Amino acid sequence: MSTIEIGEGIMSELMGEDYLPKRAAQRDSFNDVLQDYSAEVCFGRVWSRDGLDRKLRSVINIAMLVALNRPNQLRHHLEGALNNGCSVEEIKEILLQTAVYCGLPAASDGFRIADELMRERGLAS
Repeated sequence: MSTIEIGEGIMSELMGEDYLPKRAAQRDSFNDVLQDYSAEVCFGRVWSRDGLDRKLRSVINIAMLVALNRPNQLRHHLEGALNNGCSVEEIKEILLQTAVYCGLPAASDGFRIADELMRERGLAS
C-alpha cells in the first residue's frame, strides 16, 4: 500500500466516509499536487506514526489551528477529534486553554466554530 493510500485511509477514518468523495470532486490539475502532498506526507507519513495516538494528535491540531487562525482546517479537525474519541467536554477545555495562550479573539473563533459543529451534530444545546 502506498503512503497516499495509507493517508487517504486515515483521512477517511478521521473525517468520515463522505470526506474523500467531496475532496475528489474538488480535485483539478492545479490543486492535485497539494491534495497528494496532504494525503502522502501529512496523513500517510505523520498521522500514521506510532509515537502519538490519534486523539492526542487531534488535541494538538486543535490548539495549533486556533493559534494559527485557520477556521476551515479547525472545523475539519474538530470533526476528526470527535471521531478520534475526544469528548465535547475535552474540546471545550482545549479551546479554553487556547484563550490563555493564543488570545481571547482566537479562542472565541474556535468556540464559535466548535459550537456550530456541535449543534449540527446534536451534541450541544
